Amino acid sequence: MQKSSKLPIEIKISTVVAISAILHSADPLAIDAALKQMTGGVSDFFEDEFAVIDVGAIAEGAPAIDWRALVDLLKKYRLNAVAVRGATPAMADAIRARGLSLDDGSSGAKPRADDAPASAPAAVATPVAAATPVPAAVTAVVSPGAMIIDTPVRAGQRIYARGCDLIITAAVNNGAEVIADGSIHIYAPLNGRALAGASGNAEARIFALSMQPELVSIAGVYRTFDDGFPPEMARQPAQIRLVGDRIDILSLSPASRA
Repeated sequence: MQKSSKLPIEIKISTVVAISAILHSADPLAIDAALKQMTGGVSDFFEDEFAVIDVGAIAEGAPAIDWRALVDLLKKYRLNAVAVRGATPAMADAIRARGLSLDDGSSGAKPRADDAPASAPAAVATPVAAATPVPAAVTAVVSPGAMIIDTPVRAGQRIYARGCDLIITAAVNNGAEVIADGSIHIYAPLNGRALAGASGNAEARIFALSMQPELVSIAGVYRTFDDGFPPEMARQPAQIRLVGDRIDILSLSPASRA
C-alpha cells in the first residue's frame, strides 16, 4: 500500500472575524443586564462568534476580574472568548489559566508561550480588523480601493473587505453578513447584516438601492430592526451613517431630496 505523502497536520495563515467586547465594568450582573438589553433576548444574536475581551478601559483601577465567570457569561450569549486585550501584567497569569491568549491589538492574539500584555453600559460589541475568506460560491474582484462582488450573498455567507470599500451588485439575502473597513455600496436589495467602518472608521457609510437590513453597524455602533425598518424608507434607496453615537438613516430617493 502506497503511503500518503501528506503530513498529518498542515499549518496555514488564516484570519477570522471576531467580536470585541469592550468592558466598562467588571461586574457580571451589570454586564449580563447590558448584553440582555443589547440582544433584546434574541438567543442567536451573536451566532457563536469569537470574542476578544477588551479591558483597556478598566484594567488599571478594576478589582480582580473573575475570568471564569466572565467567559461563561459571554458563552451564555453565544460569544466564545478567545483572547484578552488591554490587560495589565498582573492579569496575565489568570488570563492564561483560563486558556485565553493575550492580544496587544496590533496583528492578532499572540501565542500564549510568549505573551506580552498590551476600550455604554458594561459591554459594547464591535468587529475587529480581521478577515474571513470569501466563500467559494461568491465571486470577488479586488481593486485598489474596493472589493467587488457580482453574485448574491446568501444566508450563512460572510464577506469582509479588509482595508477597503465593499461594492456588491447583487442582493444581500437575509442571514448573510457583509463587512468592510471602508464604506459598503449595494446596488441591489440589502436584507441581511451590513457592518461598515469595521476597523473604527466613523466616516464610513452604507448605501443600498433597496434598504431592508436585519442589522447595520458603523464603526462598531449597532442598530437592529426587530420592529421593522422605518416604513417610509423600507425597500427604498437609502444610506446609513454615524452621527455622534447615533445611527442615522437618510433617503436617497430624488423626491425626498428635492
